Amino acid sequence: MTEEQTTDVRVDIISDVVCPWCIIGYKQLALALDQTELSAAIRWHPFELNPQMAEEGEGLREHLAAKYGTTPEDSKKARERLTALGESLGFPFRYADDMRMVNTFRAHQILTWAGTQGRQHDLKLALFSAFFTHGQNVNDPDVLADQAEALELDRNEAMQVIADGRYAEQVREEESFWTSRGIQGVPAMVFNGRHLVTGAQGVDNYVSVLRQLTQGRAA
Repeated sequence: MTEEQTTDVRVDIISDVVCPWCIIGYKQLALALDQTELSAAIRWHPFELNPQMAEEGEGLREHLAAKYGTTPEDSKKARERLTALGESLGFPFRYADDMRMVNTFRAHQILTWAGTQGRQHDLKLALFSAFFTHGQNVNDPDVLADQAEALELDRNEAMQVIADGRYAEQVREEESFWTSRGIQGVPAMVFNGRHLVTGAQGVDNYVSVLRQLTQGRAA
């Protein structure tokens, strides 16, 4: 599933790398694509869950309590649910008590740069794993550059991209584009540029969407 190949459907995914439901939704979509034997050109787009998050970030439990009124018991149940769901989809969530919510503006900038190198999709998935599986700070320039380097992207250039903010305006413009079209929560998936599906809908629902989009094609 790349941006360049000829494919059956195009999917624009608006998401944030610190959004657990975004990786769950993607994994569900990927399974649906396998089941329907369809190929997809996937393009990721930026959305910041916490655009005003301070540089040092915030404890995840404290953040959720302040933003959503989540109690410690609610948080524990949510983590258990996400961990079980992730396991069923082949994605390991490893929550820790000291896990922190972080600003993701830098992450979106380096993802935009990776897109110019044809590696946006791979880096996006790597950043999900870095945050949710390995507990890394995806606002840290060294972490971002390490993830890029692991994909054989130029580490020095990655650091320069972060330092000079050359993609900052582009990210802001793209974020504004989607929010101006009513995207207020993620994941949000736009199929073939027209059909919006919000939230992680489950494998069966994505299968239904894909079949509806491709029905009537010549066998």
